[in-house]
Amino acid sequence: MNSDKEAIVALLTIQNLALGYDSHIIVRDLNFSVNEGDYLCIVGENGSGKSTLMRTLLRLQEPYGGQILTGDGLAPNEIGYLPQQTLVQRDFPASVREIVLSGCQARCGRRPFYSRADKQLADENMERMGISDLAGRCYRELSGGQQQRVLLARALCATGKMLLLDEPTAGLDPRATEGMYTLIAELNREGKAIIMISHDIAAAVKYATHILHIGETVFFGTREEYTESEAGRLFARQEGGEEHV
Repeated sequence: MNSDKEAIVALLTIQNLALGYDSHIIVRDLNFSVNEGDYLCIVGENGSGKSTLMRTLLRLQEPYGGQILTGDGLAPNEIGYLPQQTLVQRDFPASVREIVLSGCQARCGRRPFYSRADKQLADENMERMGISDLAGRCYRELSGGQQQRVLLARALCATGKMLLLDEPTAGLDPRATEGMYTLIAELNREGKAIIMISHDIAAAVKYATHILHIGETVFFGTREEYTESEAGRLFARQEGGEEHV
């Protein structure tokens, strides 16, 4: 018997994944999946491997074991990525339009230029992020919140299905933080799958459909299941920031 639920093909399936760096394994036997419209928040203790997982999902480093499978027409190079910025990146001397348009590079293939469709997509995503009026501005002249909107527009140029976000509100003031969470939630309601590393457990519980907790305890399930779990209750009581591995 086939139900609608059984017919769902996961965009991303992680099977028995082992993560590490410098020949040191920090997570073993990690299993989870992400479907269209899911909003997955990745939380966990300092040094638990959250950013290592993100880099591995993006094929920027190899896993120590297991499989990363994509489905439902999602190609590995069609995942939009919004990284945490370094001070050097914040000072990048390019225009907003140039940075957003660079998100179309994977679409170019062997073309040495951007097509009319690429430029139209960049314009559409700048409009969606409310930054069309900043198109000619230099990126390094923008506020932190404006820069994050630029990078989110760039990530949208790379994907129609999935966004990976590495603490997208880090360093933002409360107003810009709320604005960024609102934008991400709107994109999720449009059907885009979101995978977000977050140190903000309150935001994770508010916005996520699913939560992956990695560390000494590994948990994957719905946000309701997480809040009732021992891992969720313990982690919610912890204070302090996150360090990245």
